[in-house]
Amino acid sequence: MQEDFLHYLWKLKKFETLNLQTTKGEQVVIQNVGTHNYHTGPDFFNAQLIIAGQLWAGNVEIHIKSSDWYVHNHEVDPNYDNVILHVVWEHDTPVFRKDNSEIPTIQLKNYVSQVALNNYAKLFNSKQTWINCENTIAIVNPFVVTNWLERLFFERLESKAKAIEAILKASNNNWEAVLFKLLAKNFGLKVNGDAFFSLANSFDFSVVRKQQSNLQSLEALFFGQAGLLDQDIQEAYYIALQKDYTFLKQKFKIDNASVSPFQFFRLRPPNFPTIRLSQLANVYHLHQNVFSKVIASDSVADIYKLFSVSTSPFWESHYTFDKVSSARKKQITKSFVDLLLINTIIPLKFCYAKQQGKSIEEEIVSLMQQLKPEKNGIVDKFASLKVVSESALDSQAVIQLKNLYCDTNRCLKCAIGNTILAQN
Repeated sequence: MQEDFLHYLWKLKKFETLNLQTTKGEQVVIQNVGTHNYHTGPDFFNAQLIIAGQLWAGNVEIHIKSSDWYVHNHEVDPNYDNVILHVVWEHDTPVFRKDNSEIPTIQLKNYVSQVALNNYAKLFNSKQTWINCENTIAIVNPFVVTNWLERLFFERLESKAKAIEAILKASNNNWEAVLFKLLAKNFGLKVNGDAFFSLANSFDFSVVRKQQSNLQSLEALFFGQAGLLDQDIQEAYYIALQKDYTFLKQKFKIDNASVSPFQFFRLRPPNFPTIRLSQLANVYHLHQNVFSKVIASDSVADIYKLFSVSTSPFWESHYTFDKVSSARKKQITKSFVDLLLINTIIPLKFCYAKQQGKSIEEEIVSLMQQLKPEKNGIVDKFASLKVVSESALDSQAVIQLKNLYCDTNRCLKCAIGNTILAQN
């Protein structure tokens, strides 16, 4: 038995409310269960109850056992002085106020149906190894699932927005700098994301602005800060980059001591940091005010056009500085831009709109629904359980569902779990 289950029962009045009595036999009529409190203090604020014919207004505290009141030291916490009802599963000891009057207690197990208990047991005593509702999620009303997934998507977006706000603060409220840092992180993908992010933080964004007109200088900055210009390679392009980087280090007084090492191991060559850094340099060489263009764009096609760039010519026949490869143009693919949209551009647009006091939820939903769902184990497994991701909005939502609800057994805070518990 989880205390969260008792919260669920009380909040939704999923128990017999007629002839409800305290452990002392006093009649209880619930006029308002109160507001669920998710922070420190009593579990429900501002409840309204009629106990033994008298109207009470105050807070409700919920425990598995009455004695938990003392286990949690509520008797010495003034936050609990205004508790008018103690709701417990098992009443094992009376609880008293400071004036020695006993707090009325309801033993909830006397009023909960066996059906509700069986549904709870099925959900939480499941022997399934992936998620608790593996055997029952497919029968949940699709309307419930669809609405819950959209809520989960925006919940995930809110958490990304908070992370962006922290970067904004560290960047002196420079949105162009924030976008550059976020793009850098995403150009590094999972393997090199942190390294690319550390590179973007290793110099002031004004340096990028000052070098934008010179692609070679911009590449020298990126490759040098990445520690990729320390070899003895006798190649004209490499030597020119070394020379430019030496000049930039002295001019802007920068170093790469804080930049994390870059990895090539187990990466497909198109994702080598050399290729991604050159592409990133080209984005900023070809476009002034990238942030303004991102914010102004209102379609996926606009973003595809903005990021339709490739590497500098040297990288058309190389993946590393010291080895020639078959010549091919290495343009940023639409699938890669989709990742930028999901992980950087859409969260940034959402965060910026919040900062401006604007609501762009409809635009966000439209953009996400134009993108194909991501391909990963979580998305595939949910699809096998009949929760199919039709777009990137759905795939982001099921990732949020699995990581923050299923894996932590928060079924009682999940619309799908609540629906399963409410089944007759």
